[in-house]
Amino acid sequence: MSTPPRIAVVDYGAGNLRSVAKALARSGLDPEVSADPGAVRAADAVVLPGVGAFADAMRHLQAKGLDAAVRAAIEAGRPYLGLCLGLQVLFEESDEHGVTAGLGLLPGRIERFPARAPDGRALRVPHIGWNAVRFAGAHPMCASLPREDVFYFVHSYRAVPADPDVVAGRTDYGGEFAAAVARDNVFAVQFHPEKSQSAGRRVLDAFAAWVVS
Repeated sequence: MSTPPRIAVVDYGAGNLRSVAKALARSGLDPEVSADPGAVRAADAVVLPGVGAFADAMRHLQAKGLDAAVRAAIEAGRPYLGLCLGLQVLFEESDEHGVTAGLGLLPGRIERFPARAPDGRALRVPHIGWNAVRFAGAHPMCASLPREDVFYFVHSYRAVPADPDVVAGRTDYGGEFAAAVARDNVFAVQFHPEKSQSAGRRVLDAFAAWVVS
C-alpha cells in the first residue's frame, strides 16, 4: 500500500486544528499538526485553518517563521488549502482592528461586511450559519465539486479580490462575496468544511484527490 501524502496542518496557536486534522484523515490523508516551519516546507501539501482575528493570526505566523514557510511551500508548487482565516491571510491586507498586512499572495483585501444589505435592510454581522456556495472555474478542485452546495460559515470579514479571476466560489450575504478563491496550486474557502457535514467531506475528498493527482 502506498504511503499517503504528508499534509502539514499549520499550527499558529489558534483554530480548531484537531477537528480539521481528523476530517482530513477521514478523506484518506496523513495530516500532522505542526508549528515547525521545516515540517511545513517539507510537506506534500499544506492546510491552513483558522478562527479569530486576522492581526493575531499574522503576528503568530510571523513570530514562528510560519509565514515564510507557507510562502515557500506555495512557491514550490505544493497544494495549499486555506480554511476561513486561511483564505483571508492570502490577501494583501485586512482592515480588521486597523490595517494589517497579509501574506500578499493574492491581490486584494479583507473588509468587514457592510451594516446594511443593498436593499437597506440591516445585515446581521457576523455571518453565521448555512449558506449556498456556487462554484465555477477551471481549477481542479472546482471540477471535482458540485456546482452548488451548502456550507457552514462563521465570519465578520470577507475577501474583496482585486482580480476577479481568482474567485472560485460565490455566496450571497449582503451582496455577493467570494466564498472560495483559487490560483494554480492554491485553493481556499471562507466556510468551514470540517463543520459542514457531507458537503464539507466532499471538499476534503476533492482536496485529497487533487493532492495525489
